[in-house]
Order: sequence, then structure tokens, then C-alpha cells
Amino acid sequence: MALASDEANRICTHCERAIPSLNIDLHYAHCVRNLERCKVCGDMVPKKHAEEHYLGNHAPVSCSLCSETMERDILAIHKGENCPRRIVTCEFCEFPLPAVDLAEHQEVCGNRTELCLRCRRYVRLRERYNHEINCNSVSESTVGPSRDAREAERGQDPQRRRQPNEFSRRGLVFTIALTGIAVLLGSLFFQKKTEGSQVN
Repeated sequence: MALASDEANRICTHCERAIPSLNIDLHYAHCVRNLERCKVCGDMVPKKHAEEHYLGNHAPVSCSLCSETMERDILAIHKGENCPRRIVTCEFCEFPLPAVDLAEHQEVCGNRTELCLRCRRYVRLRERYNHEINCNSVSESTVGPSRDAREAERGQDPQRRRQPNEFSRRGLVFTIALTGIAVLLGSLFFQKKTEGSQVN
């Protein structure tokens, strides 16, 4: 029934805790009747809450974004770091999109060019950081007139043509709000679905 560990305490063979020797028989009877070991995590849980413990901590659940099935306790990590459908932003234009599409988008987006205000050259976005470090402010006379200067000469306003930040920030806020609503609705739907299946 119980194995001795030393004179003052004995180890309960059911829960494997050290119990004072005088109380071991009473503890063991109560322990066997009321507690059971979770087959997944090994924790001792009350028998009447064993199913609730399993459903709340270990039952397989589906990711609302990619439908992959996993244990509930790793779902949050999956959605935040590993899910291919999680929303991430492009490092070049800050446009929100699913992670699975990011590499292809950035391949195209990183090849766009912007004017370096120091040397008046057009630089690809993927090379902008290294260019800014190494830019030696070449004078305009050696480079020739910039595209902005040529457009201004033709009567076009280059500022009117380029204003991506205003649009992308509004788009980002809208996309985040829309994603939040979709996740909330999905979790409510999933919760009602699991409550309905528990009733049956």
C-alpha cells in the first residue's frame, strides 16, 4: 500500500508525495478515492474534474487561422509564432499579409526604388539600409538631374504621386481591426461548438 522512505514520512504509492507516517493510511484511502493522475501531464487532479482538466489543457483543438490540430496549451504559441496564416507586416511597405505570402511579397516589394535624399540616387528598398550607411553624398552634378527634378520640370508634382505611408497606416489599422473581429467571432463559434458537443 505505501512504501517507507524514512522514519517521519512515507511515500504515498498513489500520488507519490511524502506524507507523515502517522497519517499515511488515512491519506492513502482519501487519495485513491478522490484523485487520479493525468495521463498526459502526470499531474494529480480530482477525479470529478479529470475530464475538465483534459479538455481545458490537453484536448486537441484546431487553429482558427490554418485549421492545424494541436494541444490547447501550445495553440497561443502557434498562432503568435508558427502559424503560416498569422498576419505579419512587410518590412519594406508595412503592408499586413499572411506569413505564408510574405517571402513572395517582399521579393517584389524589396525591388522597388526610392530616392536617396543625400546622394539623389534611386536605391532598391532591400539595399536601402546598407546604402544609407555607405552613402557618400555624391553631388547632383555627377549623377545628373533626379527623377523628381525631371518631373517638376514637366509640371508634375512628385509629392502628389508618392504618399504610401498615409494609405498603408490606415490599411494596417483596418486590417488589424478586421483580423481581431474575425478571431473573436471564430473563438466564439468554436466555444459554442464545443459546448454543444459536450451536451451531447
